[in-house]
Amino acid sequence: MDSTCPFCKLRDERCVLVNEHVRAFRDAFPISNGHTLIISRRHAASIFDLDEQEQTAIWSTASIIRQQLQQEFAPDAFNIGMNDGAAAGQTVRHAHLHVIPRYAGDVADPRGGMRWVVPSLADYRSKPR
Repeated sequence: MDSTCPFCKLRDERCVLVNEHVRAFRDAFPISNGHTLIISRRHAASIFDLDEQEQTAIWSTASIIRQQLQQEFAPDAFNIGMNDGAAAGQTVRHAHLHVIPRYAGDVADPRGGMRWVVPSLADYRSKPR
């Protein structure tokens, strides 16, 4: 546990799922309805600092959360990913996975998905090869 980490301070009551290795909770600043974070119970800055069992727990929990979100919010699709390190946009240095429900029409053109983290490179389809 890191006493300065907001995810380490998170109370289980705020979570939608808790097990031996992970906790899942709704994002405080959601991109969409149902945006959920899955975090390791043990403090580690990167998923690559976690052991295999902890990493597996994050990914298996992602399947459970995705299914729950489908039932509760009926999204049309999902973005699932993580920011690993400050240069990648990670603002809380605690390993976490975003499960983001997506809805038809929530953006004008969703093609490219996570490629939009670098906007100048996102629209690769219209550029000459």
